[in-house]
Amino acid sequence: MANRTSSSPRRTHRFRPRLIRGTAAIIGISAALILAACSGGSSGTSSTGSTASSGGVVTFAETPEGQPTWILPFYSGEFFTIQEQGWFESMMWPPLFNQANGQSPVVSYAHSLGNQPVYSDNGTVVTLTLKHWKWSDGKPITTRDIMFWLNLLKANKSQWADYTPGQFPDNVTSIKVVSPYEIVMHLDKSYGPAFFTGNELSQITPIPQHVWDKTSASGAVGNYDETPAGARAVLSFLQSQAKNLKTYATNPLWQTVYGPWKLAGYTLTGKVTFVPNKNYSGPAKPKISQFVEVPFTSFDAEYDALRAGDLTVGDIPANDIDTISEIKALGYNVAPWKVFGFNSLFINFNNPTLGPAFRQLYIRQALQYLINQPLQISKVFSGYAQPDYGMVVNGPASLEGAEPNAYAYDPAKAKSLLAAHGWAVHPGGVTTCAHPGTGATECGAGIKAGFPLTINLLIYSGAVQQQVAMTSYKTVAATVGINIKLVNNVNVFAASPACTASQADCSWQLSDWGGGVYTPPNGYPVEAGYTDCGGNNNHENYCDPAQDKLDATAAAGGATTADYNAWEKFISLQLPMLWQPNSDFEVLAVKKNLVGPIPANTTLSVFPESWYFTK
Repeated sequence: MANRTSSSPRRTHRFRPRLIRGTAAIIGISAALILAACSGGSSGTSSTGSTASSGGVVTFAETPEGQPTWILPFYSGEFFTIQEQGWFESMMWPPLFNQANGQSPVVSYAHSLGNQPVYSDNGTVVTLTLKHWKWSDGKPITTRDIMFWLNLLKANKSQWADYTPGQFPDNVTSIKVVSPYEIVMHLDKSYGPAFFTGNELSQITPIPQHVWDKTSASGAVGNYDETPAGARAVLSFLQSQAKNLKTYATNPLWQTVYGPWKLAGYTLTGKVTFVPNKNYSGPAKPKISQFVEVPFTSFDAEYDALRAGDLTVGDIPANDIDTISEIKALGYNVAPWKVFGFNSLFINFNNPTLGPAFRQLYIRQALQYLINQPLQISKVFSGYAQPDYGMVVNGPASLEGAEPNAYAYDPAKAKSLLAAHGWAVHPGGVTTCAHPGTGATECGAGIKAGFPLTINLLIYSGAVQQQVAMTSYKTVAATVGINIKLVNNVNVFAASPACTASQADCSWQLSDWGGGVYTPPNGYPVEAGYTDCGGNNNHENYCDPAQDKLDATAAAGGATTADYNAWEKFISLQLPMLWQPNSDFEVLAVKKNLVGPIPANTTLSVFPESWYFTK
C-alpha cells in the first residue's frame, strides 16, 4: 500500500527496502482530503476446518513487474528484495536460522537447520550446531556446507548485499570446525545474542558444497573455495549460471536443495512452479502438491484474476478496497499483511542548498508536526496502516514501546518553532530567514538572511496514493510558508543516494522512497545503518556520534532492554528522517478453503509448506 523500492546497497544488513504491491494503485480520494489535511481496515481469518487434505495447487500472485530473476542465494543489492529471497530463494535454500508460518517475526529454531546458538566468554565466542538434515539428493548437510558459503563470502565480500566493513564476517576473528555438525566462532568483541544472531549469523545460508564447488559446468567438484582465488572462481561460475534464467528449472545445480520446495518450472515472464522436496528434513512437510507464483504486468490484471477466482492467494489494490465485501462473497478471506519495519520521508542532510537547514533539529521538528498521520491512515490508507514514530512498527513485544509520539500533528507548533528561531513566517507564501546566526533565537549555522524554505520532495511517478498523501502534506506546509514542490520520478530510491555535497547526484532534498522491513537476514533493528555515520544505507547522510554510541551499546554484549530503548527513543526524537504511517504491505485475499496464509508473517516471507486445503 506504500511505496517500497526493490533493492538497496545498504550499510548493514538490518533493513530491506520493500518492493511493494500497489505502488501504482489509484485510490478514489476527493479534493476534500487535501482540504481536510489543513485543519479501519477489514480483516478475516483463514478457514479453521479440522480436516486437512493432501494435494491441491496454490496460485500466489507475484508483485506486478516484480517477478524473481536471481536464483543464487548469494546476491548483490540489485536482487536484495522480498520477492527474490522470501518468495523464491528461501523456498529452496532457507537461511540457517529460519522463521515459521504465522505472524511472528522471530526465529523458529524448530523450523531451522541451526540449533539456537550458544554464546560464551562474555559474548565473544559463539557455538553453532546443526541438526542432522539432508540435501534433496540424500547427502547430509554438514558444517562443510556452512564453510563453503562463508568462504565464498570472505573472498567476495564486496559482491554481497549485506556486507558492511567491520561487521560480518570481519568481526569473526577465527572459526574452528569441531565436527560435521559443530562450528565455534571467536568474535572481535562482546556482542548481544539478539543482535549477533538476528543480524550477523542470520546471513548464513547453507549451500551444497558437494555440488556447487566447481569453476565450470564441465569441471569436477573440488575444494576450490578453500583459497580466495578459488572461491572467487567458484562464485563467478555460479553467477554465470544464475544469469541464465532459461535454465532455472533444468540446471542440475538448482535441483539440489534443502528447503521444503524444489523448482519444477520457470518462465521468462516470471511464472514459478514449486513442488515438494520429498527429502525435506524439516518439521513442516508440504501438503499441497504445487505452489505456483503467477506474474502480472499490472495491479488491475492481478485484481481481475482474483475476481475471476484464478488466484488462491492475491491482494486487493488500494483503489478497490471498497470491494472487500464483494471479494469475500466470491469465497475469499481478507486480512491486512502488516509489516515489521518502518516508513519515512528521507532527508538529505548533505544537500548543498538545504543541508544547513535540515541539520537544525527544530526545522525537522517543524516538518514532522505537519504530517497528519491519523488523517492519512483513515483517508489515504483506508485504515490499513499504523502510526509510525520511529524505527520499529509491528515488532515483537520486546522491541516495542520506547518510541514517544512527541511530534503529533500540530501546524501551530511548527509555525511557533520557525518564528522562535528567527524566521519570517509567510502563510501561503514562502517563509524566509529574517535573523541569521547561531543564537537560540536565530536561524542556525549556514543559513543566510532571506534564505527561503522551499523543498523539493521526490515521489514515484504514477503512485496516485502517494501523490494524494504528499499533496496533503504540501498543502499543510503551505499554511506555515514552507513551499514543498512534488517532483515525480520513476525510481525515487535510485534518485536518492548517499552522497557528498559536491556530487551532482546530491541535489535531492526530501524523498519518499519508502521504508524498510526487518526480514532475514535482517532480524534486529539495532545498527540498521540508516542512521549510523557513514553507513552504506544512510541515504540521508545523517551523522550524530551520540547515536552511534547508543547504537553500539545496544548491540554490545550484555546489552539490556534499557540500552535498546535508549537508542530507539533517541532516534525517534532526533528525527534523522520524518516519520509517516507504516502502511500494510497489502490487503491479502485468500481462498476460504486454504489454511495458513492468514495471519501473514510480518517479515513478508511466505511458508506454503505449512499451508493446506480443508476437505
